Amino acid sequence: MAGNRTFTMIKPDAVEKNYIGAILEKINAAGFRIVAMKYTKLTQEQAGAFYAVHKERPFYGELVEYMTSGPIVAAILEKDNAVADFRKLIGATNPEEAEEGTIRKLYAESIAANAIHGSDSDENAEIEGNFFFSQIERF
Repeated sequence: MAGNRTFTMIKPDAVEKNYIGAILEKINAAGFRIVAMKYTKLTQEQAGAFYAVHKERPFYGELVEYMTSGPIVAAILEKDNAVADFRKLIGATNPEEAEEGTIRKLYAESIAANAIHGSDSDENAEIEGNFFFSQIERF
């Protein structure tokens, strides 16, 4: 993904509240191109594997429970400087601290139910994208 791709996931809280269209509109308006996307529901095993980096943290069990509570939308996005630009678009993890107009300021409920995931590095964008999509599924 070398700098021009990132991974995102619209989380169960935002899907349940029918924010998918509004969030995708913000993503498109910010100049990102969707190169792969799927609507799916994570199993306990998938969520556990995706968030394995947090396994020793006290919130791990609640995170896995939350991420399996409903469907998600996973996507690979393309744009120059994708990771940094997308992190700016989604805003701070805590929606109370997020800048006005960011996705989390507009659509997140709390730190835990924060509407959307965005990769934090080019390396993680590639790992996370590969977790959900094969090379064949990407455009």
